[in-house]
Amino acid sequence: MGNLLKVLTREIENYPHFFLDFENAQPTDREREVWNQVNAVLQESESILSGLQAYKGAGQEIRDAIQNPNDMLHQERAWNSVCPLVIRLKKFYTFSLKLEAALQSLLLSLTSPPFTPTQHLEREQALAKQFAEILHFTLRFDELKMRIPAIQNDFSYYRRTISRNRLNNMNLDIENEVNNEMANRMSLFYAEATPMLKTLSTATTNFVTENKTLPLENTTDCLSTMASVCKVMLETPEYTSRFNSEDTLLFCMRVMVGVIILYDHVHPNGAFNKSSKIDMKGCIKVLKDQPADNVEGLLNALKFTTKHLNDESTPKNIRTMLQ
Repeated sequence: MGNLLKVLTREIENYPHFFLDFENAQPTDREREVWNQVNAVLQESESILSGLQAYKGAGQEIRDAIQNPNDMLHQERAWNSVCPLVIRLKKFYTFSLKLEAALQSLLLSLTSPPFTPTQHLEREQALAKQFAEILHFTLRFDELKMRIPAIQNDFSYYRRTISRNRLNNMNLDIENEVNNEMANRMSLFYAEATPMLKTLSTATTNFVTENKTLPLENTTDCLSTMASVCKVMLETPEYTSRFNSEDTLLFCMRVMVGVIILYDHVHPNGAFNKSSKIDMKGCIKVLKDQPADNVEGLLNALKFTTKHLNDESTPKNIRTMLQ
């Protein structure tokens, strides 16, 4: 039957009903080239998350330096604490650029004619799984980043200090690693509440703009199909019983929220409109049926990182569900 098992033959409200094998899908020969490119990027993702999770910041050293402006020992200690952190932040930012390129490669594979998004998902399970893994990583990264205010404090201190030191003609070896242009781009990236999600939203919008011969519907249908598949899998015991790991449940929820956000950014009317191909009421209900601790960050992502939630065309009951 292949990895994509059409277990339910009924079509409720015309939403697709699939089992998309996020745990075991393996690339076919046709998928392998793109899969290998994307896999090289995804292999870094766990070390990126570990590096972010272990990020402690240089708050105390910075406070000591500010409180003792004439004490060179405190100034050096703060500077020496911040520089390695800035290099780590550059690594995260550089990874976001790799992720952007990987996402666009996957979108091209999953939206190109002559196949429909549903046919692509059926034929290219392993690529669909990688797309899901990118979204899963993205939401995990952003959830962690939102809990670490030290990132922006450290980077602000770095930028202030490097400007001052430059004026004093000090030797700044770190500028070989993070020059002014790189610092500007990193600053914009970390100013976002959810920087990885912003990167992927922009990447998807750019993908649509740059591929003018590809109908917009190919991309939006790919995203809405993924959202619908995840929703049905989450709400159908026949499907959830097949998950080998409890983590797959949360994985599915993150993927569903991720594709909704991308759809909302790229579709002119967004995801919440009555004409949307995503059953937003059903998706939100699926999230709210889970333990609150698991979904608080995901519901916040729908509230704060979508583009069209507060449009007049958004039904009031949808807005109420997300309050």
